[in-house]
Amino acid sequence: MPTEEKTSPKGVTKQGLLSALGPGLVTGASDDDPSGIATYSQVGAQFGYGMLWTMLFSYPLMAGIQEISALIGRVTGHGIAGNLRRHYSPVLLYLMIGLVLVANIINLGADIGAMGAAVNLLVGGPVLLYAALFATASVLLETFLLYARYARVLKWLCLSLFAYVATVFVVHVPWGHALRSTVLPSFSWKAAYVTSIVAVLGTTISPYLFFWQAEEEVEIERANPTDQPLKENPRDAAGQLHRIRVDTYAGMAFSNLVAFFIMLTAAAALHYHVPPITDIQTSTDAAKALRPVAGQFAYLLFALGIIGTGLLALPVLAGSAAYAVGEALRWPVGLNRDLLHARGFYGVLAASTFIGLGLNFLHIDPIKALFWSAVINGVAAGPIMILMMLMATNPTIMGRFTLNTRQKLFGWAGTAAMLAAAAALFVTWGKK
Repeated sequence: MPTEEKTSPKGVTKQGLLSALGPGLVTGASDDDPSGIATYSQVGAQFGYGMLWTMLFSYPLMAGIQEISALIGRVTGHGIAGNLRRHYSPVLLYLMIGLVLVANIINLGADIGAMGAAVNLLVGGPVLLYAALFATASVLLETFLLYARYARVLKWLCLSLFAYVATVFVVHVPWGHALRSTVLPSFSWKAAYVTSIVAVLGTTISPYLFFWQAEEEVEIERANPTDQPLKENPRDAAGQLHRIRVDTYAGMAFSNLVAFFIMLTAAAALHYHVPPITDIQTSTDAAKALRPVAGQFAYLLFALGIIGTGLLALPVLAGSAAYAVGEALRWPVGLNRDLLHARGFYGVLAASTFIGLGLNFLHIDPIKALFWSAVINGVAAGPIMILMMLMATNPTIMGRFTLNTRQKLFGWAGTAAMLAAAAALFVTWGKK
C-alpha cells in the first residue's frame, strides 16, 4: 500500500515486512471472497481431503502471474487494459474487457448477496436490505475516502480471514491423513472431479486479480510525487522489484493458506460426518451446515468471515472493472483521483456494484450465476495471460525489465494450466 517512506536497497521499508505488504496481500485476500468460500467449502464437503493438493499446486502459478501483473503496472506506469490499448488490437481489448466486466458483475452480485445472507444468519432480518447497505457503503468508501486511508482499511480487513484458520481448531482433523492427501495427490477423471479442479483454479487465478494488482502498483507510483515508472527511472528498480516479489508471494501464500483451511474445515466437519453432508452450494450453506456439526463458535466464525472477506472483495471486483473500462476508453482512472476528475471511472465502479446488487432482486439462481462467472473467468484467463506474457517479455513495452527465467517459467506454466482447465471444462460439459 502507499507509504511515504523510501524503500531500502532490499525493498523493505523502515516499518519492516508489514509495510512491504500491500497490493499483493489485498489481492490475495480478496481471492477468498464469499464465492471462493463457497467453492472451497463445496470441494471439501464433496471430496474430503482429496483435493487439498490443489492449494500447493496452484500457489506458484498464482503467485507467478500476479507478480507479472504487478511488474507490468510498476514498470510501465499503466495497467493491463492501458497496455492492451497501446499495443494490441482494439477488438482484442474490448473482447477481454467485456468478459472481465460481465464476470465481475456476476461475482459482485453473488458476494453482495452472500454478505446479506450472512448478516441474516447472525441477527435475522431482511437479506436484501443488508445487501443494499453493503453495496452502498462500499461505493461510498471507494469514492470519498482518501486512498491512503482506504488502502490501510483494506489491508487490515485481511485479518478477517483468520476466522477460517480458527474454525479448523474447533473441529476434529486427522492431521496425518490430511497432510498425506496434501502432498500425495490423488486424481480422478470423473467429470465432477475434473470440473471441481477447474473451479478451484478459476477461483485462485482470476482475471480481475490481474487488473487490480497492476493498477494498484500504478496507484502507489502516482501517490508519491517523486516516483516514476521503473522504465523511466530504473534507479529504484532493486528496491521496488524486491518489494513486489515479497508482497506478492506472501499475499498469495496467505490466500492459499486460508483457502486450504476452508477446504479442510468443510472436509473434516461435513464430508466425514455421519451421515456425510455434501450438498454445499453457497458460503452461507457451509456456515449453516457447520452449526449442528461443529458448534455455535465455528458457525459464528464462518459467518463473520463471509462478511469480512466480502467487504474486502467488493472494492477489488468493482475497482478492477472500473480500471479496465476506464483505461480502455482513455478516461482518467484511479482511487487517488477525486470524483469530478474521474467521473467515468467512479461511474463504472458504482454501476457495476449496483448492477450486481440488482441481480439479487431478480432472484437469479446464485449457483448458476457463480457457475457462469467461473466459466467466463476460466475462458478469459488463458487468453489474457498469453497477452500478459507477451507484454512482459517485450522490450518495447518493458524496456530492460523483461521477465527473467523464473518468471517466464511460472508465468507460462500458469497460462498452460488455465488453458488446459478451460479445455477440460468444455470436454466435461454436460457429462456426469
